[in-house]
Amino acid sequence: MDLTRPLIAVLDDEPQFCKALSRLLKTHAFDVMTYTRGEAFLEHCALQTPSALLLDLHMPDLSGFDVLERIAAQRIPSFVITGHDEPGNAERVRALGAVAYFLKPVNESQLVEAICSAIDHPPPVTVITDNPRPKQ
Repeated sequence: MDLTRPLIAVLDDEPQFCKALSRLLKTHAFDVMTYTRGEAFLEHCALQTPSALLLDLHMPDLSGFDVLERIAAQRIPSFVITGHDEPGNAERVRALGAVAYFLKPVNESQLVEAICSAIDHPPPVTVITDNPRPKQ
C-alpha cells in the first residue's frame, strides 16, 4: 500500500460489487480496502482511518445507517451507494454525515469526482493517446 495515495474503504455485502469498485478506484490512483461486513470495517477503522468510505445501506449484520452512526465522530467522508432506494433514505444518510447518496448502478465518473472533491484529491489526468495528430 502506497502511503501517499488516499485509502478508500468499500463496504458492501456483495463481493462482486466490492471487486468492481476496487478496480475502478485503483485506476484513479486510490488504495482500496474492501469489506463485506460492517463489524470488519469498524475493527479495521479503529486501527487505520480511511480517507473515505463507500457503503451500502442494506447489509446482514450492521446496516449502512448503523455504520454511519458509529463513525460519526471520525468525520470520514462517506458515500452511500444503494440498490434499494426508499423515501427519506437520502435525507437520513445526509443527516448522519454522508457526503452523497448514489443509486446502483452508480455513474463512475460522478462517483470518482465526488470522492476527489470531498477529500481534496486531484483527479488523475487523462491522457488520450488515440487521437490522430493533425496533418501538416
